[in-house]
Amino acid sequence: MKSVNIRLTMMTDNVKNFVSLVNRYPYDMDLRSGRYVVDAKSILGIFSIDLSRPIRMDIYSDDCDDLLEALTPYLVKDEPGQA
Repeated sequence: MKSVNIRLTMMTDNVKNFVSLVNRYPYDMDLRSGRYVVDAKSILGIFSIDLSRPIRMDIYSDDCDDLLEALTPYLVKDEPGQA
């Protein structure tokens, strides 16, 4: 399993493009926001969580470098001062 932090905006096109992207891959994926977990391939699930801050994405595969490369625009870069 691999986990990354991503950022989505409330803009419909942003979420729609993200869902379209992740649906091209066969991996099971979840998004976690606080104690809520939704399927990363579900547009309705994504709109039900808090998108105002980064979200943890769990990908249930160890061999998903192709997906991680495609997710580059959504990945949260480590910010200075964060532990």
